Amino acid sequence: MRCYHHRGERLRSKALTGELKLVEITEDLRREVAAARAEGGRIGLVPTMGALHEGHLSLVRAAREQCDFVVVTIFVNPAQFGPHEDFGQYPRRLESDLAACRELGVDLVYHPATESVYPEEFKTFVEVEELSNMLEGAFRPGHFRGVATVVLKLFNRVCPDVAYFGRKDYQQQLLIRRMCADFDLPISLQICPIVRDEDGLALSSRNSYLTPQQRRSALALSQSLQLARDQFAKGATNVEAVRALMRAHLNETPGVELDYATIAHPESLVEIAEPLPEMIALVAARVDAIRLIDNMLLKT
Repeated sequence: MRCYHHRGERLRSKALTGELKLVEITEDLRREVAAARAEGGRIGLVPTMGALHEGHLSLVRAAREQCDFVVVTIFVNPAQFGPHEDFGQYPRRLESDLAACRELGVDLVYHPATESVYPEEFKTFVEVEELSNMLEGAFRPGHFRGVATVVLKLFNRVCPDVAYFGRKDYQQQLLIRRMCADFDLPISLQICPIVRDEDGLALSSRNSYLTPQQRRSALALSQSLQLARDQFAKGATNVEAVRALMRAHLNETPGVELDYATIAHPESLVEIAEPLPEMIALVAARVDAIRLIDNMLLKT
């Protein structure tokens, strides 16, 4: 859905000349967004933790196509990392991220300091019940509390019309949709398809950690999803048997330590006993110390 009013078109044409602004102060962000809105602009937001890859850039392209003023946020959110996770090692590549944003016509990159998002006196967190405690939430306690909190803060700071998320983080986008509905947030969520490399591996910033051998092992995640899809395409009706095939494939792959592999209802993520017209298969596993997730929508 493209905005064709003249002022919005003028905003878009300015962006495509490469006039990218890097903003760290929230008041400056709000001033820039308010000016764009005053010109009639439709505001698009792409929240990221940086280390941008083609999956992120697909979200930016969608925002650029559909909106007049595009904001990309780059913030490695400490609240969504557990005490023994990779917050300190998470890739930070601001200069290359800015170059990619400039090339795609992003208007503004918001890169706040940690103390701006979580000042010393910060006490309030957002928790979405049920969805926060299953699957990813069970293996990463507190993770979704951190996700929901930072996303709500970014929404409040940017006030976008549309926010763009990837389907790869399937549980995350369900949780954010629930939060938006429960808090009556006037924001449209656009969920974009998973982007994969030619070998089927879902793109992730953590893929940069993988050695060539680890990468070969990591393919077991997408292969297990494809195995499930093939089984249902052949008419399988025993969902637990398909789950067992997925888990066996992952457990038999050298270097892979399985967290979960399941088939669930696409909205509640509750495991199902019988095939549905649409289901979601989800996997999470560690390849040595590198934790990866993937998912695939299945249809019967």
